[in-house]
Amino acid sequence: MTKTKLGVIGGSGLYQIDGLKHAAWQHVESPWGAPSDAVLTGILEGVDMVFLPRHGRGHLHAPGTVPYRANIDALKRLGVTDVISVSACGSFRDEMAPGDFVIVDQFVDRTFARDTSFFGTGCVGHVSLAHPTCPRLGDACEAAARDAGVRVHRGGTYLAMEGPQFSTLAESRMYRESWGCDVIGMTNMPEAKLAREAELCYASVAMITDYDSWHPDHGEVDISDIITTLTGNADKARSLVRRLPELVGAEREPCPHGCDRALDHAILTAPDARDPELVARLDAVAGRVLGR
Repeated sequence: MTKTKLGVIGGSGLYQIDGLKHAAWQHVESPWGAPSDAVLTGILEGVDMVFLPRHGRGHLHAPGTVPYRANIDALKRLGVTDVISVSACGSFRDEMAPGDFVIVDQFVDRTFARDTSFFGTGCVGHVSLAHPTCPRLGDACEAAARDAGVRVHRGGTYLAMEGPQFSTLAESRMYRESWGCDVIGMTNMPEAKLAREAELCYASVAMITDYDSWHPDHGEVDISDIITTLTGNADKARSLVRRLPELVGAEREPCPHGCDRALDHAILTAPDARDPELVARLDAVAGRVLGR
């Protein structure tokens, strides 16, 4: 058994966690650059918590400029074991309405201008993303949402777009009808990929704000409507987070799905051919297999 340290990455509208004991904001240095903001640490219902506002307090970072590698590295460096990602999204399904939450279990990555891996020339690594989220954490998020009175859907495919613009009507129809996606957002990729490389259990809670642009009765995305829905979703998200410690537990066994052992056979570069500078930057993310 190991001690649980729960990391929460807050999306649009969620910039802090209420009720933390010994709460303190602290800056974390990362070899991958500066994280989005300082992190809020504390204890919630007996479980160590770390909260990171993805866009920074005041919403400074656009989806394409979020320092995803630095964010995940900072969480890993602080000893986080489990990451809950909370983010706003649009819906491609009538039954997934604004105000509902979706526990995402699959992704289609349409981003193209972001750093998507910790690994590269000098230390090549390949992890499996067949199942990019942790079912154990998904169970906890679903139960927490239901306990909080949130209408929640278990399972869904998240289309990650580059942004910052919203979809064209043609794109929205293609993602919904041809590709079979359920929700659309701009921030869960490469975040989920990097969490897997860092051997962190990862779950995605997508908070629906709109119907993108495909819905005949709702038309194009209206940012004023999104902001109104965001406010209500943020309150629901805070209620969900308050219920997570009891469901996740203060201690945890090795992940039954292997998230915390994702690098066991992932590094292909021979030890004597590895770039020492890159290996040094990987000390938190991959230190377990590269040797601290």
